[in-house]
Amino acid sequence: MNTGEILGVVVASVLLLIVVGVFFIRRPGREETSLVVDRPAPAVSLSSRLAKTRNALSGRLSGLFGGPLNDAFWDQLEETLIAADIGPVTSARIVDQVKASKPVDGQAARTSLRDEMVAGLTGPDRSFHMTTRPSVILVVGVNGTGKTTSIAKLARRLQHEEKRVVLGAADTFRAGAIDQLRMWADRLGVEFVDAETGADPASVAYRAIERARATDADVVIVDTAGRLHNNKNLMEQLAKVVRVLEREAGEIDNVMLVVDATTGQNGIVQAEAFVGVAPVNGIILTKMDGTAKGGVVAAIEHETGVPVRFIGVGESMDDLVPFEPAAFVDALLD
Repeated sequence: MNTGEILGVVVASVLLLIVVGVFFIRRPGREETSLVVDRPAPAVSLSSRLAKTRNALSGRLSGLFGGPLNDAFWDQLEETLIAADIGPVTSARIVDQVKASKPVDGQAARTSLRDEMVAGLTGPDRSFHMTTRPSVILVVGVNGTGKTTSIAKLARRLQHEEKRVVLGAADTFRAGAIDQLRMWADRLGVEFVDAETGADPASVAYRAIERARATDADVVIVDTAGRLHNNKNLMEQLAKVVRVLEREAGEIDNVMLVVDATTGQNGIVQAEAFVGVAPVNGIILTKMDGTAKGGVVAAIEHETGVPVRFIGVGESMDDLVPFEPAAFVDALLD
């Protein structure tokens, strides 16, 4: 073999080593292919997250406050609020209160509108109660509202507070629901209590409490079937789960109703039905970033008397945020 051939072999060998090295550097390791909790998303303003509702409301208001405050103005203001799904009853109340403040011009009317919208959402206790140990969070709602994902996001928030969490899969009607919650438990690294498909949901709730006590956990979050609010049998089964949890824990600190904000006023009907069966004391409004109907927050609180505790504003694990009235209204009127 001459010098040129030897040099060619050396060059080819070096190129081969480089290609192999790049392959192994870029190839994900075993730990990278496993499920991991999503990394925090870049900070995005609430106003940006609520862009669709803001455009439905603020976009229509932008040219309204430049004109005279006559009957046509007040009618159009009320119609604009209704269009944002604030609801006819709540919208009429807000407009009456703004009129009663006797604004002298459009800017004063806008300021009064902001103040009245905030005032209408101010007062309810939105704190997350943890009076027992383990503290119990029961999560209810109809199919497709984002209930299971909201449970995972709640667990994530509690982990940030250094709480030990147990997830109980009391939605035993669908094997897929159990598998989905198990996946989230694995991702978050929390205790998980499952069941066979068709098992008694109340028994799962009971075992979740027992697991929490055995592992010295702080919080038990119990998932329930995504039942239709007009299904009497399933609603009665939910009532049984409530009775078992109250008996075992002494008190259910938080009964959270998950409502899809994109359903608008229908969410009020759902809420009223669940409030009659379970001691609902908080609402999670999901998919707020994907709807122009975010004004339903005001309507659902006014109609049911149940405070919105959290709103879902994205798909990241950290996109379930506490509801703050002033920040919410300012984001809509930005």
